[in-house]
Amino acid sequence: MSELRPRWLSEEERAAWLALLSTTTLLPGALEGPLQQAAKLSLFDYNVLAMLSEASSRTLPMSELAARTSASLSRLSHVVKKLQGRGLVERATHADDARVTAATITAVGAELIRDLAPLHVETVRGLVFDQLDRRDVADLARIGRKIVRGMDAGHWILRTPAP
Repeated sequence: MSELRPRWLSEEERAAWLALLSTTTLLPGALEGPLQQAAKLSLFDYNVLAMLSEASSRTLPMSELAARTSASLSRLSHVVKKLQGRGLVERATHADDARVTAATITAVGAELIRDLAPLHVETVRGLVFDQLDRRDVADLARIGRKIVRGMDAGHWILRTPAP
């Protein structure tokens, strides 16, 4: 068995890595806090509702919703069941294919997202975009897409045109 030789990070790579790691560690909690306080929603709950609210007819097959939320079907199913219990989402057989289960945001869920969206966008803006200039924003999108591609070349975000 051959021994793998580590490719140590350069000082520049280490600094970039630690900045990314700190961002991915701190940002979810900072984004979730206001959502929890306002509506007892996790960031993931909010993302599920947001993806449904943006879909045509406010419905997505569970597999597509899982892709758009970067979640496993089992995690998504658990969360959709919880949201269904709160009257925010309905689950049913897809109209076009009886083998497919689809989730639909309810009127109550859509109203909640409409009410929370300004708070969430302001939180995102304050934590992320107010710290960046236009070039940084373009770089963030470009770099984020490259990192995602390295983990999942078929990820849904890569199906959307880059800005």
